[in-house]
Amino acid sequence: LRVLRRALAIALNPTAPVADDEKQDCLRLADSVDDVIHEAGRLRTFLLADLARYRDALPGSAPGYTELLQDALAAGYDPRPDDLAALRTLRGTQTGAALLRRCQSLAEQSVRARLAGRTAAAPGPRTR
Repeated sequence: LRVLRRALAIALNPTAPVADDEKQDCLRLADSVDDVIHEAGRLRTFLLADLARYRDALPGSAPGYTELLQDALAAGYDPRPDDLAALRTLRGTQTGAALLRRCQSLAEQSVRARLAGRTAAAPGPRTR
């Protein structure tokens, strides 16, 4: 935290003198943040692959799949068509039905957001 505070102070007042050891501390902090971002990406890739393995093993892996999917949704995962299809096979259970409703809602919101983004970015009609 000391290094982070100092880095923020340097950023807010870039004309202030900075000792070499403080520069090195800030560089190490930046490297650590880069490492954390890289590891988070690797973890996300692993978790999504794990989710796919559980989905492919349905219906026998239903408890594990629904738990992983709930965790992924909490982390901002956007349900894919494969997830919706898998949940349709599990809608006979209370958890499966609830997750299906939640994922359908999230998927609908995602489609609307993408369409709104495309509409806003689409060029207007040509005039001569």
